[in-house]
Amino acid sequence: MTRERRPSAQTRKVLLALAEAPAVWRYGYELCQVLGLKAGSMYPILMRLADRGLLETTWESEAPPGRPPRHLYRLTGPGRVLAAELAAEPGQGVLVTRWA
Repeated sequence: MTRERRPSAQTRKVLLALAEAPAVWRYGYELCQVLGLKAGSMYPILMRLADRGLLETTWESEAPPGRPPRHLYRLTGPGRVLAAELAAEPGQGVLVTRWA
């Protein structure tokens, strides 16, 4: 039996932010800054979404010298569908963020 559960407010923010540019790879620290979430909240959310097949992940291929590669995230097809459903729910305003 599969349990249906609505995402938390923080998870909803992450999904909607990633949906603004679904084909673009984003890293967790950038999402933390844009959404005002702490790393202790952000990274468990990203891991859960990836485990559920809503995010694809990869490592940064060319890190600048002196900095380790970062883990990057973007929505999968099912992640885009869920984000669109969440954005269409009544009372859900459009999330406006600025990606660097």
